Amino acid sequence: MASTAPIQTEDCLLSVLHRSFPEALASVPKSVEAVGVVEDANLAVSGLSADIYPHFTYSEVERSEIEQGLTTSARIIAASGDESKQNDLLASLNDHLASRSTVLGSKPSVADVASYARLRSIVQRWTPEQRTGQKGYRYIVRHIDYVQNAPLFALKVPHSDKIDIDLNDVKWIQKPLDPKEEKEKKRKAVALAFDGKKELGKGGLAGDAEQVEAAVKVAVVGGSAKVIEKAQKKEKKEKQSKPQKQPAKEKPLSPSLIDLRVGHILKAINHPNADSLYVSTIACGDSVGTDNTSEYEGQIVRTVCSGLNGLVPLEEMQGRKIVAVCNLKPVTMRGVKSAAMVLAASPRAAEDATENPHNGPVELVDPPSDAKAGDRLFFEGWEGEPEGVLNPKKKVWESIQPGFTTTEQLEVGFEVAAVPQLAGAGQVSLGKLATKGGGVCTVKSLKGGLVR
Repeated sequence: MASTAPIQTEDCLLSVLHRSFPEALASVPKSVEAVGVVEDANLAVSGLSADIYPHFTYSEVERSEIEQGLTTSARIIAASGDESKQNDLLASLNDHLASRSTVLGSKPSVADVASYARLRSIVQRWTPEQRTGQKGYRYIVRHIDYVQNAPLFALKVPHSDKIDIDLNDVKWIQKPLDPKEEKEKKRKAVALAFDGKKELGKGGLAGDAEQVEAAVKVAVVGGSAKVIEKAQKKEKKEKQSKPQKQPAKEKPLSPSLIDLRVGHILKAINHPNADSLYVSTIACGDSVGTDNTSEYEGQIVRTVCSGLNGLVPLEEMQGRKIVAVCNLKPVTMRGVKSAAMVLAASPRAAEDATENPHNGPVELVDPPSDAKAGDRLFFEGWEGEPEGVLNPKKKVWESIQPGFTTTEQLEVGFEVAAVPQLAGAGQVSLGKLATKGGGVCTVKSLKGGLVR
């Protein structure tokens, strides 16, 4: 698909690194820099990630992934004379980036810089169909655009050198799964097969009936064989009156009632009808068929409106991990249904202030770097199962949220003293917002801020 001209042996990765991180590149031997051979460059820069991104740490596994990423981009440009081989390599990289915003997932590395530097000339020559068509490399295109523009990567790329990419110009969109339609198809298939089994049974063809049942169990996916078994039991037994369910015991007020998860923003755009809102497409780890979800680029996602337009740059909303509140009742905001909330921190307003407390710097809450979309978050000392959907009449969110704060160590926590209803409750006065693995959610610079 991708027709490319032969590539020169000089590796453009080194020039990008030299322009953006001259101090880090000082460790690269001058002989390698002078020759710029791809293989030598890979060996020389594979350990630079911690130097160019000092706020991140890299495990042994991640360092191996970085080396693999460097090798992949090098193999792609080396295969410029073999279109079939290059297409296979591009397809493999495209699949790898389908559920990731960076080579490592969400953490930047020199492998991302290499993919951008080495593949940008290839991407620039692609037709719109090659970029985002049905057989295109849309995830590579998204990644290249993200690396060249996002502050996360800190690349100094002149505007004239950037590839012109319109993320809204998508030539082919995969038809989303309709859970209701899939469920109805399975129901009809089971009903038809079960009726056929009964007819065979009436004719005394028990063996054939068993074959039909076996075939149905194989052919109908998603556990439909269990439906047949239930139908058989229902036919054999008389209907029994079901005991009335006892009303669920009301859970005591607690921050654990709030469903806090790691979310991955796959796309964010300006709201078409509101200047102060963004509309984001966020993967939150939901399963197929979850209410108020849809499918986007092969992932189950929620549409989320956030009042961050003008407070957080749109480019900072792209391809990043966030913390989402996932069990608020969905609301329609200027024509767009929003199914979650993105947590952000801002300075607390003075007690006598009349201005909006969000005036001033606003920072998105960052999950731990190794967290994945859908990972549950909880405040230490307040573990428990969240409610399915918070009842707006009980004002759980409104009661608990005032305790959300940021600490002097830039960690996000829950301060019990800020919630009068919880006076004397809990085992800790300040519980950090963390994953089960112990990673703590943070902000960039706001201390003692309000989180909501």
